Amino acid sequence: MNNRKKKGVLFTIIGLALIVAALLLTGRNLFEEYLAGKEAEQILSALQDRIPESVPQNGEEDQDALPDYLINPEMEMPTVEIEGREYIGKLEIPSLELELPVLNQWSYPGLKISPCRYSGSAYTGNFIIAGHNYRTHFGPLRNISPGAEIRFTDVKGRSFVYEVQATETLEPSAVEEMMGEEWDLTLFTCTPGGQARAAVRCLRK
Repeated sequence: MNNRKKKGVLFTIIGLALIVAALLLTGRNLFEEYLAGKEAEQILSALQDRIPESVPQNGEEDQDALPDYLINPEMEMPTVEIEGREYIGKLEIPSLELELPVLNQWSYPGLKISPCRYSGSAYTGNFIIAGHNYRTHFGPLRNISPGAEIRFTDVKGRSFVYEVQATETLEPSAVEEMMGEEWDLTLFTCTPGGQARAAVRCLRK
């Protein structure tokens, strides 16, 4: 076999190996995404059993019995522990058919289970929630439209309703822009490929 043919065979083998590696990586990512979705479902089911029936919080409180978070907005958000992790409530995005638990603290391992509180609070505003770009988590956020409704319910059953105002694409290093205080709620995730962050900006209704 001459050198040209040997090189052709070698390049063919390398090409096939790269294709197989890409298929294995894709398969692993899809399986990881599936597992993340199933785990979030199980956590949500357990969480819903422990959240009292929702009560409206958008200006309809009984003035004779103000909720504690209105008296002390800086209070820590209450949590419930499920499988060794603390959750602060659940997030619902009806237009995307998403309903997910929200972990109290952000971490890379946590993001593989559910969205996490990045900073802020539902009580004070500037509430920021980070989520993985799995299709079962925050991946569909790129399809959300201004005017869409988002609801967060804390573990005490207090429900906070927001309306999407805008979507932004930010550089990963744009921390100050992400933390903009003019928004009551921000949801963010990595864009496909992880080169930037997609942020959904919301105001409380």
